[in-house]
Amino acid sequence: MSVRPRARRQSKSGVIGRLMSFVGRGSSPDYILAIATAGLVVIGLMAVYSATFDWSYQDYGSSAYVFWLHVRWTLVGILFLAVITVIPYDLWQKAALPLMGIALLLLILVLLLGQEKYGAIRSFSEGSIQPSEFAKLAVVVYIATWLASKGDQIRDFTYGLVPFSILVGVVAGLIVLQPDMSAAALIVLSAIAMFFFAGADLFRLSGGGVVAAFTLFVLVNRVGYAKDRITEHLRTRHDPSLIGYHLRQSLIALGTGGLLGVGPGRGLQKLGYLPAAHTDSIFAVVGEEAGLLGCLLVLGLFALLTYRGFRIATEAPDAFGAILACGLTCTIVFQALANVAVVIGLIPFTGVALPFVSFGGSSMIVSLVGVGILLSISRGRRVAKRSEQNTRYRAGLDRGRRDGGTRLPGAGHRTGASRG
Repeated sequence: MSVRPRARRQSKSGVIGRLMSFVGRGSSPDYILAIATAGLVVIGLMAVYSATFDWSYQDYGSSAYVFWLHVRWTLVGILFLAVITVIPYDLWQKAALPLMGIALLLLILVLLLGQEKYGAIRSFSEGSIQPSEFAKLAVVVYIATWLASKGDQIRDFTYGLVPFSILVGVVAGLIVLQPDMSAAALIVLSAIAMFFFAGADLFRLSGGGVVAAFTLFVLVNRVGYAKDRITEHLRTRHDPSLIGYHLRQSLIALGTGGLLGVGPGRGLQKLGYLPAAHTDSIFAVVGEEAGLLGCLLVLGLFALLTYRGFRIATEAPDAFGAILACGLTCTIVFQALANVAVVIGLIPFTGVALPFVSFGGSSMIVSLVGVGILLSISRGRRVAKRSEQNTRYRAGLDRGRRDGGTRLPGAGHRTGASRG
């Protein structure tokens, strides 16, 4: 009679007990990653205010109105980051299916009820909430869960590449319908990177990449604005005099900045010359006002974030943590590279924001949530190591060998893969 109530009480308090145990331990997150993120956020706050104070005053009667909107979204993102950092990251494994369901629902709803802007239907709340941003996070979490559970089966064509392609294709297809080619491409690239890190067969993965590239080519030719941007970009490679207005103004801003910049708030290109100065072209604003050194500082912080993100992945306690850390890091880095590449003219205009720096609602929150998960994984790594030292338990972890699972070397990958 007394056994069942005890078992019931234990089952109800299991998750709460693990959460309190995880929070209460003396582990610490990756402070270097946190500092790099904080540096980018601070630079973003200064850049957004500088890029918006004139426009904000003219349209809203207050030079700080748009800036405070950005501060509000940033504070919400920091709150999420702080909470997520102290909870066990493996809870995301249990939430993977609901998250994917919500993401698919939002992607469908935005097509039906979203607000049209610049010929596309991508957002709610006047552009601040974009379901495609949430979909990036949901896809990474779901794919990490799926790959970790499959183990060596991901090398099988039927159980690996085919369902993986269908899953990613459905999400990317819904985003293409908005249309938002750049967001769809970023999701596909991040997913492919995760699949590779998880130990997928390289030959089959390359074949899948060729199919994806061909599909993207066909879609680009069917979407007028995307085709025009690529055509314009290819023309400027042969004749610089045909350079487009957006890129011309970006290069003027970067050139004007020189080595040290013209000074905070003194840039002129943001005053109606540089399109989307507070979002897509924020890196050009930084270049004009902080110069080459300011740009190098931003790039250096992203490089540091990348290094710490992949280091967390290599030392994750299990396969799920490793793949999840890789996916989150790749998502942030690919987006940053795309934004910078557009500003300096390496790729056609994409409309991708610079993580942590550009003005944004859902983009800022999702980016900070991603860092929060990375910090949580880093805490789990240290907790796992301390537990091994205290109990003198050896789980057969071998850093010097590879097991055919994830390509990332590190503790726990053998056991993580076998569990799946």
